Amino acid sequence: MTLTAQLRAIKEEITGYARGFGLDFFDTYFELLDYDEINEVAAYGGYPSRYPHWRFGMQYEQLGKGYAWGLSKIYEMVINNDPCWAYLQKSNSLVDQKIVIAHVFAHSDFFKNNFYFSKTDRKMMNEMANHATRIRKYTDRYGVDEVEAFIDACLSIEELIDPHLPFAPRKKPRPRDSTEIEVAENKIWRIKSKEYMERFLNPPEFIEKQKKQIKEKEKKEAGFPLEPQRDVLMFLIENAPLNRWKRDVLSMIREESYYFLPQRQTKIMNEGWASFWHSRILTEKCLKDSEVVDFADHHSKTLQTSPGQLNPYKLGIELFRDIKERWDKGRFGREYDECDDSHIRDAWDRKLMQGTAKIFEVRKLYNDLGFIDEFLTEDFAEEQKLFAYKFNKQSGRYEITSRDFETVKRQLLFGLTNFGNPIIDVYDGNYENRGELLLRHRHDGVDMRLDLASETLRNLEMIWTKPVHIATAVEGERKLLSHDGKEFKTSSFEAI
Repeated sequence: MTLTAQLRAIKEEITGYARGFGLDFFDTYFELLDYDEINEVAAYGGYPSRYPHWRFGMQYEQLGKGYAWGLSKIYEMVINNDPCWAYLQKSNSLVDQKIVIAHVFAHSDFFKNNFYFSKTDRKMMNEMANHATRIRKYTDRYGVDEVEAFIDACLSIEELIDPHLPFAPRKKPRPRDSTEIEVAENKIWRIKSKEYMERFLNPPEFIEKQKKQIKEKEKKEAGFPLEPQRDVLMFLIENAPLNRWKRDVLSMIREESYYFLPQRQTKIMNEGWASFWHSRILTEKCLKDSEVVDFADHHSKTLQTSPGQLNPYKLGIELFRDIKERWDKGRFGREYDECDDSHIRDAWDRKLMQGTAKIFEVRKLYNDLGFIDEFLTEDFAEEQKLFAYKFNKQSGRYEITSRDFETVKRQLLFGLTNFGNPIIDVYDGNYENRGELLLRHRHDGVDMRLDLASETLRNLEMIWTKPVHIATAVEGERKLLSHDGKEFKTSSFEAI
């Protein structure tokens, strides 16, 4: 449903304010949906059309029940696309609609200008619809159960991609010179013959068979892959014995995973940026006197932090505010860092007024890891009462373990590195010369959950069609976790 006349006027008003503050966003279109329609779209990740799969139905049920029981409510949804699409819920109050519209424009600005979004498909709305059409065709041809089971297997490994790949230079294959070609040809055994008898004494299929055997031998001698490969999905697409439709499905899952990657890499920054600007736009420009209390109530609910959880809205907005204040007052650089007089530091104000330019620069160049590593200071951590915590199995709750700044920062960065997931490489695609797949877990001090590892390896075996292994460590001992499609087992393993 299109916007009402009142909402269109509010949108135009906020557009002017947002551009006046320097935000540069895609053309943005809003649709007005009721709670059931917005839950349906949210279950699809914000897209009006996705491929058929049971997980979307499960998410729809979860969202519907959360709304019906008063546990959750969707206020805003926006899609990284050009033009940008966003949704408003009919039942929201006018203050909520203003918050959401301003929030969406800031998100769109972030999508358009942040470096980590620069390689994403800006027409992904169309691509999602294409994926849905192709998978529906496969479902009609091969059956719901078979297609859905394969999608399940693919989704269990959808995060096994290389987050650095979109910006890495593509490796060009080294051209083979004439000497190499001649040596390869000399390895092929032929019966000496006249030209007119060549086809009969040295059949083409016999020559091709020899070439294939030579290629496999060279691959084994050189290593397969030549070096550990972080993009497990691409390795499977290129090397797993999949038929055409399965390879296509896995390629679609990989494409969508890379599309959503920067949203995971910049969750704190993106939500903090949007909250920062919706707060300024409304409090400085857009709110009527009668709306201030409602805004404060709804805005505070967005920023509230639950025990044992990190609220990206809260951490992000406070850190952007801190950066702006520091660069406005000149609280950075060697002179400030080396000042050990607390009274001088508290009164420090060089009146540089560089804060706005600095936060726009940060928005453009950083992801969450760099954002936290570069700008989270000890003063900020103390002011925001940040602390490190750990789950206590005996008490069944999270407990504070440290307030030390370095410990707090280290725990934050650790949780953001690869989104807290284990880092896994393809190490050998022909393990023990049996065509089995060997993965390597870059152990970072946290053991894998064996139940999840078992299910994931079982799904990988379904794709690879031969036993799959992963080298890791369990309680300090090097282990090889294996699944042959029927049984999961662990065994001792030497370092690789």
